[in-house]
Amino acid sequence: MLVNDIETARFNMIAQQIRPWEVIDERVLDALQRVPREQFVDAEYRGLAFADIAVPIGDGQTMMKPVQEGRMLQALDVRPGDDVLEIGTGSGFMAACLARLGGRVISYEIRTALSEAAAARLRRLGVKNVELVVGDGLDASLTPGSFDVIAVTGSLPVYVDSLETLLKPGGRLFVVTGREPAMHALLVSHNADGEAWREKLFETVLPPLDRAPQPERFSF
Repeated sequence: MLVNDIETARFNMIAQQIRPWEVIDERVLDALQRVPREQFVDAEYRGLAFADIAVPIGDGQTMMKPVQEGRMLQALDVRPGDDVLEIGTGSGFMAACLARLGGRVISYEIRTALSEAAAARLRRLGVKNVELVVGDGLDASLTPGSFDVIAVTGSLPVYVDSLETLLKPGGRLFVVTGREPAMHALLVSHNADGEAWREKLFETVLPPLDRAPQPERFSF
């Protein structure tokens, strides 16, 4: 794609997809404008980088749709200096957006090839404040109460409430839970006393994380 075509596609993505889906936070819209989404997909898919689809990123995985990314970023309300945990690095695009909003990001990815490709992209673009780890973020040894923000970029068929223990007072967790066709984006917030409340934001569909807990199967 030519530069003018890319910028037109980026503008249309924000104006025709993301804004109409109730993403109005100007900081979020600015991050989605400035982080070059087309640099986080392989060349063969560059023409689809701004489409309302889950773009393939290799190894059988896909990016979140732009509207899902916008709603996630808006719900998490990342502020400069926030400690951010991302589970599922994928292409690295969301990590770059979280860092653009001022977060200090640690991002876990099970698939080594994806993590290495994301690292190369982030390095090439000069993205700071992102640490990539190859491993299962759901099973990592992380200190309770150490994150302001947790972003889970794949769905959880069964909600894992242990993630809530990782939040600081005032922290926010975004995750998509359930199985098709009944999946919901969930925002979990902690108040200053560490008490949690959960809010269903919208219905959506997102592929599950690798090794995500599955519902128990009953036999009769």
